[in-house]
Amino acid sequence: MTSEAEPRTSLYVRGSRLLDRVDCRPMETPEEKDSIYLMRYRAYLHGGMIVPSESLRVSDGYDDAPNAWTFGIYVDGELCSSLRLHVLTSEWRMSFATELFGDVLHPRLDRGEVFIDPARFVADPEKAQRFPELPFLTLRLVVMACEYFNADTGLALVRADHQAFYRRVFRYKTIAEPRSLPNILKKLPLMATDSRNLRGYVSDRFPIMRSTASERRMLFERRGGHVAVPTNVLAFERATIVPLA
Repeated sequence: MTSEAEPRTSLYVRGSRLLDRVDCRPMETPEEKDSIYLMRYRAYLHGGMIVPSESLRVSDGYDDAPNAWTFGIYVDGELCSSLRLHVLTSEWRMSFATELFGDVLHPRLDRGEVFIDPARFVADPEKAQRFPELPFLTLRLVVMACEYFNADTGLALVRADHQAFYRRVFRYKTIAEPRSLPNILKKLPLMATDSRNLRGYVSDRFPIMRSTASERRMLFERRGGHVAVPTNVLAFERATIVPLA
């Protein structure tokens, strides 16, 4: 996570420069997924979120949910961080957020709202020190997903020491008090931001968050349609093409 002592603009500028060295990949093969589960274990253990286990892996039943995308972020060919994204609609409700905060989210899904729910955001502990820009490069996926799926709201389950970053950069607000996650030592609150913050304020303030329609399609489009997305997504994508900075 970023340091308050470091000038914020320097991270944004360096992150934009680093973007040319970054490759974001959907993790699909058993080998790719295993590398993510191992990195999760190292990151959670380092952060005091879990107790040691013989498996040296962290995974759950939501990794293979039809409304989930798991990505690996590579810098110069090295796996550095990962994020799992869930698209939540009235038809597709599978995620940790809806499991823990169903009383908050299900009524809104019933009304037809669309959420992007990022989960399992982890960074390799050593590489997080080497690349302090990783939070921007990884959470850029949330901005792109909100735009691609024309979401109403971005969600997040955020540990206490990272909440200031989410509030400052993405204008997240706490909408439900901390609750316990399975096999996680710390309780986490549910935070949310209006996706217009991500499409407008965040992209304007932090050019690193901008993307093209073709980049978003390349990351999120699934042949055969595994997830029921809003019918206006394609029209929205064609009308909203933002050039890279």
